[in-house]
Amino acid sequence: MDNDDVVDVLNDLIETSKDGEYGFRTSAEHARTDALRTLLLRRADECKQAIDELQAQVARYGGKPQQSGSVGGALHRGWVAMRTKLTDYDNVAILEECERGEDLAVNRYRKALQEDLPEDLRALVTRQAEGVQRNHEQIKRLREEARAAH
Repeated sequence: MDNDDVVDVLNDLIETSKDGEYGFRTSAEHARTDALRTLLLRRADECKQAIDELQAQVARYGGKPQQSGSVGGALHRGWVAMRTKLTDYDNVAILEECERGEDLAVNRYRKALQEDLPEDLRALVTRQAEGVQRNHEQIKRLREEARAAH
């Protein structure tokens, strides 16, 4: 895998992480409880940390780091805002949309790990992928609990 290919894979993950950061922050604005708001903001901060790590590696490999999220991510955030308004900012709806976003992130990290990344980057991407998977599982569990309580 040449440096341009490595940069492309990393920039895709930056875009994914930016979508996650923005999505969690948007969802936190609409959360009905302080506990959920705090959790979502913590997840947004973790995405930002992942972005910083990935951007440093893109620069190391001679590329220009991605600076924004995807068009699909922006559309998803708009859908989150609209859906939560229609459901009176219901935490179940917020968690469902967070879970949907995390589904996409898990899949993009899995795709990246199928590439022939240099060993040091594979370790970084694997660590981040494990974090995305943990986030997904936590959001799913919270969504299930919120549905049961609703």
